[in-house]
Amino acid sequence: MSRRSVTVKDVPADEFIKAAAEFLKRQPKFDVPKYHDIVKTGVIKEFAPYDEDWFYVRSASVLRKIYLRKGTGVGALKKWYGGSNGTHRGTRKAHFATASGAIIRKAMHELEKLELMEYCPDGGRVITSKGRAEMDRIAGNIDINIVSLFQ
Repeated sequence: MSRRSVTVKDVPADEFIKAAAEFLKRQPKFDVPKYHDIVKTGVIKEFAPYDEDWFYVRSASVLRKIYLRKGTGVGALKKWYGGSNGTHRGTRKAHFATASGAIIRKAMHELEKLELMEYCPDGGRVITSKGRAEMDRIAGNIDINIVSLFQ
C-alpha cells in the first residue's frame, strides 16, 4: 500500500502551526528579537503576549500563510493579524486596526535566513523548494499522529 504525500493543506492549521513552531524553536540560526518579552503585537493590544514562545508561533503562522498564498506581503499579513480596537472606547464604535508590521517583517527575515522563504520580485514572499519540502515533512509527521488516533 503506497501512502500519498501529505501537504500543509491536508492537516489542521492549529496542529501544523504548533509543530512548525517547535521545529523553528530547534533551529540554532533562528533568532528571536531582544524586545520579544515587552512588545505588543499591535496597537489594539493592551499587553504583550503571555506565551513566551509567541514569536515562534507567529513565525510558523506567517510561514503557513505564505505557503497557502504565494506573493503575500507584510501589508496583507498586517490585516490578517489585525483586529477590532473596541475596548476602552466607551460608547464610540469599534474600528479595525492592523497588527505590527515590524514583528511580521522580523519573522520573515528570520525565515529567509533559514532559507524557508525568499523575496518575490513581483512583491511579497514565496516559499522556497527547501521550505516547501520541510513544511510538507512536518505536515506528514502530524498526519501520521492524527491517523493513529482514529485507529
